[in-house]
Amino acid sequence: MDLRQLAYFLEVAKFKSLTKAAESLHISQPALSKMLKSLEDELDMKLILRTNKTSDLTDGGRIVMQYAQKIFSQIEEMETTLNDLKSLKRGSIRIGLPPIIGSLYFPSVMAEFHKKYPNISITITEYGAAKVVKSVEEGEFELGVAVLPVNEEDFHIYPIVEDEMKLLIHHEHPLASQSSVQLKDLRNEEFIFYHEDFALHDIMWKKFIEVGFEPKILFKSSQWDFMVEMVGANLGVTILPESICNRVENKYVKVLSIKPVIPWNLAVISRKNKYLSYAARTFIDFFL
Repeated sequence: MDLRQLAYFLEVAKFKSLTKAAESLHISQPALSKMLKSLEDELDMKLILRTNKTSDLTDGGRIVMQYAQKIFSQIEEMETTLNDLKSLKRGSIRIGLPPIIGSLYFPSVMAEFHKKYPNISITITEYGAAKVVKSVEEGEFELGVAVLPVNEEDFHIYPIVEDEMKLLIHHEHPLASQSSVQLKDLRNEEFIFYHEDFALHDIMWKKFIEVGFEPKILFKSSQWDFMVEMVGANLGVTILPESICNRVENKYVKVLSIKPVIPWNLAVISRKNKYLSYAARTFIDFFL
């Protein structure tokens, strides 16, 4: 059974005449009769009672007509929905977002995007950047915001932020008179550090190892404002992106540059070889 058979059948049911249906379909009456006969043979049931003047439906024919009408109605609805998606009258996006990043860059962007595309719903889940990457790879999210680098063989990468890491210390710290510090000179410091599911955890740990030591971890946190307050209470030092440091208003905290520079670059990522919705593609274009 194919859709053309059902369409031809519905035309006959509509006109109750093979002649008028054939004229409407712009085919010959014998061709129409042959198509109807093939449908009846396939269903093993007579659908139309043919007389000289009319073509009435049997009980089975009326059932086929009801279902055929539903089928074509659903096809029409599907086409309308797809057109709505293409014109962005509707849609949804699932995004994975690290908590530190979300508060910095996304509120204003989300507001502007929603204003322009009010019928696109956005579901945001906050994970550490490392878990965001894994979740995009596994298909939980269409899009994620990740700290670079990520594997370019697995992901499409759309850079959005270039930043660098800074050291935050108490204003009475022995290094407070300096404007910058060598990373290797932090060997004896106690750190307010990040949880393991944050990309910054592995990034900074590797940097410390490269200069010859493992950092002494006093506390771990997932909240940058809490980390800053801990530094302000002189409980340790921490390292955060400059864009976060620019928001620090604690008068007891001083921000120093780190040598060599440690980049903190962000990108929107999507998994390669996976369908990306119209809404997600539009979001990428909008954000960039």
